[in-house]
Amino acid sequence: MELYRILDRIDAEQTNALNRLLEFLRIRSISTDPTHASDCQMAAEWLAEDLRSIGFKADVRPTSGHPMVVAHGPSNGKRYLFYGHYDVQPVDPIELWERDPFDPIVENQGREAVIRGRGASDDKGQLMTFVEACRAWKDETGELPMNISMLFEGEEESGSPSLVPFLKRNAEELSADLALICDTGLFDNRTPAIITMLRGLLGEEITVTGPDKDLHSGQFGGIAANPLRILSRVLADLHDDSGRVAIPGFYDGVEDVPDDIVLQWNSLGFSATDFLGKVGLSVPAGESNHTPLEMIWSRPTCEVNGIVGGYTGPGFKTVIPSRASAKVSFRLVGSQDPYKLRRSFRDFVRWRIPADCSVEFTEHGAGSASMFSTDHPLFGRARKAITPEWPNRAVYTGEGGSIPIAGHFSNILGMDSFLLGFGKVDDQIHSPNEKYDVDSFQRGARSWARIINELQSAHTPPGTDDEAGDSPA
Repeated sequence: MELYRILDRIDAEQTNALNRLLEFLRIRSISTDPTHASDCQMAAEWLAEDLRSIGFKADVRPTSGHPMVVAHGPSNGKRYLFYGHYDVQPVDPIELWERDPFDPIVENQGREAVIRGRGASDDKGQLMTFVEACRAWKDETGELPMNISMLFEGEEESGSPSLVPFLKRNAEELSADLALICDTGLFDNRTPAIITMLRGLLGEEITVTGPDKDLHSGQFGGIAANPLRILSRVLADLHDDSGRVAIPGFYDGVEDVPDDIVLQWNSLGFSATDFLGKVGLSVPAGESNHTPLEMIWSRPTCEVNGIVGGYTGPGFKTVIPSRASAKVSFRLVGSQDPYKLRRSFRDFVRWRIPADCSVEFTEHGAGSASMFSTDHPLFGRARKAITPEWPNRAVYTGEGGSIPIAGHFSNILGMDSFLLGFGKVDDQIHSPNEKYDVDSFQRGARSWARIINELQSAHTPPGTDDEAGDSPA
């Protein structure tokens, strides 16, 4: 059978695949640092050349920032767009790395072999799982599988400032039947996760101003408004005693999780005590009437990310500050409207500011949540297809973080996304000593080969595939 020949080819080529990834990882493509602009250009060109070597028509496209890589395979039938990013996070603090972050190596970590280096998991190793699956297909059959295009960006780790304009300019070229994204992780080391919901993100900064200068607390304490006390009261009012967010209209658009998904989540054996124990905590602090996985994946949040005001240096200074500020982020779900929420939040704050004080707001981005229907035939097919690769059957999960590209694909290109990744919780992405398990890299490539095989035959209309409404794990 053709698929098994391709899987054998992936296994036989493992050493060469690892060497290609190590070469890619040596490129210092740190997008947020202008001194690495030439490295980002080099990474884009490396990818384009590698894709051309296996039959893609690949170009490096300039933007106002770092370039995009666009590649197209044969044009026939349904088209699928694969997305990844070649840029990486800065390496600071460098002194905590055990070796040069851009001198990657395959090493043993306990009983597991890991690829150690910046970008190994986020996202160079992940995107190369798909490229290696396509390479094995081309090497074994002499042609690329079906109608696949690829889009690799170089600014994901620095806010993707060029992405939206690029998508709008090239919407016709990039639109496809479905987007494939590999920038997520496994549920646990034995269980692959197909993401069906992503939380959105809203960021707000509040600055409260009281007196026109810092004041001596002995002379003015008790009579003068203290911006830190005012701000603290505002922040305390954001939640009630049960953990619910108290902003009027906050829960508009929040939807219940489908029963079949809840059953899957309940079957996973997730322990909030174990999860929190890894960070020195033990008691869930969110909405008391929801399960821990619901809190992480399907419930909206309001979190205070930082507070600044008054004297924070060494020693002690008895001062009433003139100004105090806080940064607040909201993770959004369902059809919550980030712009409507921004207005409600600001009204909530303004109502609590004394008449002789003022408040200013600074916005830090706004993006809606994304939800993907498992009624799409690929979800059930893919779940069934990758089962032989892993000890446990794949599960449909949520993602507590935000992946803006999925929302952009929906809003700009009008297409849904399928998210599947093979990272592990201990990969230390964005941190020193980042790694990616060789097992994840190998099984990832084999998993994508199996999914590609399903995509080739996925021409049945929605609802006719008996796996589309798959039963709980």
